[in-house]
Amino acid sequence: MFDMEKIELTRQAFADLAATGALATAAPAVASGVGAEAERVALASDKSGSFWPNGARLAISISLMFEGGGQPISGAGGALPEPIKPGFPDQPTNAFFDYGVNEGIPRALDLFDKHGIKVTSFMISEAIKKHPELAQELVRRGHEPGAHGTTWSTSYDLPREQEKAFIKESVETIGRITGVQPVGWNAYFMRNSIHITETLQELGFLYSIDEPSRDEPFIISVRGRDFAMVPYTLHMNDMVYPFQSYDPSAHEQALRDEFDQLYAEASTRRRMMVIGMHDRLSGHANRIRALDRFFEYAKSHDGVWFARKDEIARWALSQREFTPVVRRGPAAETGLP
Repeated sequence: MFDMEKIELTRQAFADLAATGALATAAPAVASGVGAEAERVALASDKSGSFWPNGARLAISISLMFEGGGQPISGAGGALPEPIKPGFPDQPTNAFFDYGVNEGIPRALDLFDKHGIKVTSFMISEAIKKHPELAQELVRRGHEPGAHGTTWSTSYDLPREQEKAFIKESVETIGRITGVQPVGWNAYFMRNSIHITETLQELGFLYSIDEPSRDEPFIISVRGRDFAMVPYTLHMNDMVYPFQSYDPSAHEQALRDEFDQLYAEASTRRRMMVIGMHDRLSGHANRIRALDRFFEYAKSHDGVWFARKDEIARWALSQREFTPVVRRGPAAETGLP
């Protein structure tokens, strides 16, 4: 297991510097920004070229989607195979989404506490408006809030300024409710417009997770500026495990197989394992048990770092010489709308 005490001491040291005003010029407007900047400086100070901070071998990155309450009243889809007729409120599906905030997230938070794991939760602003105490509790326990849009709906088909407003509103709501300015973005089903990287840069984002193209973080260079990608996952996502025929043994074995392969590869290159969780799916009791057993298994190996996505993004950016870089021109060059 990766020695979290060492990185916590590093965080505290730079927090002390921030308190004395040494880092004041870099402090963002929100209260948590000083800690985030301090951590960035701390990570950047280690230029040893190791794959992960303090010599960790493999990073495990967990996304917890906070979506309950942000879905449309009809047409969201869920555990029931027969869709409701258009125009009618889908009461059982809405109740299914409610399970995530009533049971799923609280249960997941307790599991993370048990294992000393910190995760990133991508929040829909309409969802946390209805459940502000839960969003605040999540952040209070040390987890990162990320932006997931105003509602559980697409934004890639909006004109650029409307897409920007859609994202900006979610950022402002998350900042107001939790006290933390989100620096990470995840779109509805990862679908964004061609302008998204430039838009996210303009809004002050550090990273996105919407490119599941690698098993490691990478950098997109747009208009001469770096932007981090911390890939999401489709195959290690709880959505691929059917609700009505869920097999916890198969889920756990898939997690172990993914871990074992990446851990072996990590002896010679930077590797990251990604786990996708949704409040209304992974929060069910039997799925929590499968995750509990997997976390114990992963922690039994040396050099495993369970990291928030902002930590991973900052490390990748600070270690640019060891991070893959993809160069892209402005979106306007594509000729698309």
